[in-house]
Amino acid sequence: MTDAAPLLRLSGITKTYGRGQAAFQALKSIDLAVEAGDFVAIMGPSGSGKSTAMNILGCLDTPTGGSYEFRGVHVEALSRNQRALLRRRYLGFVFQGFNLLARTTALENVELPLIYRGERAGTRHAAARAALAQVGLKGWEHHTPGELSGGQQQRVAIARAIVTRPAVLLADEPTGNLDTRTSEEIMDLIGAFNREQGITVLMVTHEPDMAAYAKRIVRFLDGRVDSDRRSVEAA
Repeated sequence: MTDAAPLLRLSGITKTYGRGQAAFQALKSIDLAVEAGDFVAIMGPSGSGKSTAMNILGCLDTPTGGSYEFRGVHVEALSRNQRALLRRRYLGFVFQGFNLLARTTALENVELPLIYRGERAGTRHAAARAALAQVGLKGWEHHTPGELSGGQQQRVAIARAIVTRPAVLLADEPTGNLDTRTSEEIMDLIGAFNREQGITVLMVTHEPDMAAYAKRIVRFLDGRVDSDRRSVEAA
């Protein structure tokens, strides 16, 4: 830990869905701080609140109460458009289901975030090619998802997530649809981006073997942080 403010901080975060007797409190006064360059695995049983917390951290949802600071900015006070700009500039996302456009080449899939940013075509092409090379897919630029294995599709998804050089990579069960060997390859890749480029990683997983790649494991239970520990290797 350093004396500087953390990259992101949740303070007293609550999230309630529904009203009255149908109300369900998914998060109950969550406190969580993450330093720049950390690699945090978020674990917990179904319904524990981990995915809700991840959606708030990723600016995909807003809390009912409490504060969320990203680089000192109170995210909960931002408008929908301002949150979208924050996502576009600072965050990258990797999902279990890859979320690639089926009829679009790997290169075009990776370019998408840069199109949203308004980058020129030449800049987009060069950055997307470089990102694909970083994930070991040089030469596969013009293949569609249907022509790629599951592991290759997830590599394309990671390239899409890091092409904008995000401060934070949010990965939601990134190995959930992959076999053991491919899962390890994907985790090696994510770990390398964390170590070598200083990208902060927040990863939801239910797999202890995958969580072991993280420097820190935060466990959720019944809408609260049940435990928060650093791995032996990172200590």
